[in-house]
Amino acid sequence: MSWLFDYTYASRQQLASLLHPGGAEAFRSPPHPLTPAVVLLPGIYERWQFMRPLATALHRQGYPVHVVHRLGLNRGTIPAMARRVAAHIEQQGLSQVVLIAHSKGGLIGKYAMVHDDPDHRIRAMVAINTPFAGSTPARWIPLTAVRAFVPTDATLTALADQTAVNARITAINSSFDPHIPNHGKLPGAVNAALATPGHLRVLGDPQLLLAILEALRRTQHE
Repeated sequence: MSWLFDYTYASRQQLASLLHPGGAEAFRSPPHPLTPAVVLLPGIYERWQFMRPLATALHRQGYPVHVVHRLGLNRGTIPAMARRVAAHIEQQGLSQVVLIAHSKGGLIGKYAMVHDDPDHRIRAMVAINTPFAGSTPARWIPLTAVRAFVPTDATLTALADQTAVNARITAINSSFDPHIPNHGKLPGAVNAALATPGHLRVLGDPQLLLAILEALRRTQHE
């Protein structure tokens, strides 16, 4: 049943992204901006509009929200996508940003924090249902972009060995995630659990927004 609810949510968001493709720039400038600025990193085969509900909610709270258009459908390798994220942050002159990432976006974000942030522009990351230890079902899906999540993938295992950055990450996971049966808990990170099951529809869960806001407030005191 989680699969059904997940893909119902996904279909609705994908349709919305086609009907309303623009609007990202408006999220950068809330009337009374708070810090930090946030950068959204969607998952595989997700355009930034997939996270529009979060962008809208965070903007209403006063946070400047940035999207990285060059991620497109996010089918590229983790290192390549991380370089695009880092380039966007530098080009926009951002500093002390918090990445808000879904699924593959969390792997991209961690890679950028470890390898592509020499000026320490990335302060922290909130990763939602990210397969930090990989995803066992990826073994059986004959798509190159998906097989990058096989637990023995060289990029994943090397990234898992980089534990120093984990203390700057909040990993939020659903109670049950059919895409990540081996779960996305991250050693050394702040790990939080939501009651909502599913990999995708959690993005529309009001409790997720509360968890993200708590993580953003926490960064102010670290």
